[in-house]
Amino acid sequence: MKTVIFAAIAAACVSAPAFAQDAAPFTGPRAGVTLGYDNAGDEDGFAYGVTAGYDLALAPRITGGVEVSLGDTTVGDSGVEISRDLAASLRLGFVATPRVLAFGKVGYATTRIETLGVGAAFEGVRFGGGLEFAATPNTYISAEYQRTEYEQNIGGRDAAMVGVGFRF
Repeated sequence: MKTVIFAAIAAACVSAPAFAQDAAPFTGPRAGVTLGYDNAGDEDGFAYGVTAGYDLALAPRITGGVEVSLGDTTVGDSGVEISRDLAASLRLGFVATPRVLAFGKVGYATTRIETLGVGAAFEGVRFGGGLEFAATPNTYISAEYQRTEYEQNIGGRDAAMVGVGFRF
């Protein structure tokens, strides 16, 4: 089994340069800022944050990578305050045109929620998808939908985010 895994990793590393031309503006390290609409339960608000990630060409026109994000929101009323949102996700993308990447993601999220001065971190699964537009070879604009489903049956959270970022 270890031999099969090693062979798959080696094949991906050797063939990745051949795929790089199809996915060129959407590979490598990246960092950006996001902002948008946030909804948790019956509360609406404004979400904002930062993201960082790394994407690789997996096949012609297919990218895969990781992403981490740190965010906050203005959602909070009636003694309930939502803050500090951390997430780590895997992304899979399809290069629709030389400047447009359509992607989906799934991962882990933890959010701090305070009620009457007592705070707790709630964990859940974050999934979503969106589009990334390569404005220049090193600059991108993104739009995405995110859904977070929390454990402990506390419900979920929806966000529609736009962002701008840089690839290095």
